[in-house]
Amino acid sequence: MNSFFAAGGEVPWWISGLSLFMSFFSVGTFVVWGAIAYSDGFVSVSIQTTMALSGFVIAFFIAPAWNKTGALTVADYIKSRLGQVAQKFYSIIFLFISLFTAGAFLYPVGKIIEVSTGLSLESAILILGLLIIAYTALGGLWAVLVTDVLQFVVLTAAVILVIPMAFGEVGGVTTFLTKLPEGFDALYNDEYGLVFLFAFFIYNTVFIGGNWAYVQRFTSVSGPSNAKKVAYLFGALYLIAPLIWMIPPMIYRVIEPGLTGGDTENAYLLISQLVLPNGLLGLVLGAMVFATASSVNTTLNIASGVITNDIYKPLKTQVTEKQLMKVARLSTLLFGILAIIIALSIQGMGGIIEVVMSIAALTGAPIYLPPIWTLFSKKQTGFSVVTTTAASLAINLFFKFLAPSLLGIELTRSEEMLLGVMVPIVILAIFELTLKPHLIETPQKVNANELPETKVDTEEESSSDSNFGRNIILLGITGIGFLIIILGLLADKGTNITLVVGAIIIIPPMLILKPVTYMKTLFIQLPKKL
Repeated sequence: MNSFFAAGGEVPWWISGLSLFMSFFSVGTFVVWGAIAYSDGFVSVSIQTTMALSGFVIAFFIAPAWNKTGALTVADYIKSRLGQVAQKFYSIIFLFISLFTAGAFLYPVGKIIEVSTGLSLESAILILGLLIIAYTALGGLWAVLVTDVLQFVVLTAAVILVIPMAFGEVGGVTTFLTKLPEGFDALYNDEYGLVFLFAFFIYNTVFIGGNWAYVQRFTSVSGPSNAKKVAYLFGALYLIAPLIWMIPPMIYRVIEPGLTGGDTENAYLLISQLVLPNGLLGLVLGAMVFATASSVNTTLNIASGVITNDIYKPLKTQVTEKQLMKVARLSTLLFGILAIIIALSIQGMGGIIEVVMSIAALTGAPIYLPPIWTLFSKKQTGFSVVTTTAASLAINLFFKFLAPSLLGIELTRSEEMLLGVMVPIVILAIFELTLKPHLIETPQKVNANELPETKVDTEEESSSDSNFGRNIILLGITGIGFLIIILGLLADKGTNITLVVGAIIIIPPMLILKPVTYMKTLFIQLPKKL
């Protein structure tokens, strides 16, 4: 159970940082932001750059504060700092919102599979969802961390290959820039203005710094300095990645300007289909699918942990590790099935962009900001944070669903996002000015026999897990490099650049790992773990 939910508690910072990046990222990046890139141009890059700024703010303030609490999860911290009632309240709210989050991750990858293979959207969501459920139930958090890094390598290679081939199709960089639609080079526009960008920056800071799954990346490393490195790595990657991701759908706008409505969500895959040979197109599709699997895995794992530790375990006076593992896997299955149902319903909710933006505006700051605030305040109590969340959600839901018909007030996307982040800030500020400081007990690290979500029992076990995970990552990277080289040799175009990318991927792990370590990991340690 400790390995299933905590990954040993001594994860190397670079693994945790890449995992945070991949868990936050999904194929929705290509579908949601790709649609905005096709329709609005460089404003899509501006929107995602706010995530990089958020990462740096989190690195400076929030990540080390979470690590210093001594708690491995947000649930542990809330129980120690704010009491059991607050913990139950936030656990239930988190599970409910996570259903929509997981569904929002599943829908766009189903859309990608539908466009590329002709399989129906419903079948694609169902098949992929069941595969992800099985994978998560078997692997736990260490499997999520390791595969996140491998998926990062595949994704980076795939995206890099698309860009030069797309520029070649449009006639080069100069031709692309001269043929851009009017206003395409603007960094903001009427729908996504400066107010929206500012509010979205605050939202991302709160969401990345407070989402229970992401906080686990800060608390599962050793020491506040490593927690800072996790967030800094996330921020640095998001300074570079948005431009690389958004260029291809913008190029497709120049090539084929006729997409409208929901068809704009397919822009990235359509440009990939146009410029890539079949083998490399499969690589791009695989990268998108399993990057999204990473996001869903993370959500399912933390949700299963909440159900097992915070809901089921307190109901039993005596419970064995075997019973807890059964509950963990069963809760993963049930939660995953509900997420599939949500994903199948997204089209009826107004489309993926509407769902993603509404979830962000309505729930992000109200749920995740109050616990973050308590990291820096001695005044906030369980009553004040629960009141803040409940009142903020009620106000946001009123203006989203009731105000248009009752008051004739319909907020723009920028106003909706600004309201969502400012309401909890105002309420918490009022409590901060009116409440008196009180004695706070420092959260205590608990024994692994008491809570599955804790640090490992011994340094030897932690070191063994960490070394094994690192070796599996290096083995996987080597395999990915060889696969890309084979695809390059089989491709009818883009062979040279594909071979170069494959060679670059292979060289670092082969320099790090000795051949004997390769053999030992592959033929002794891996079969033993399985």
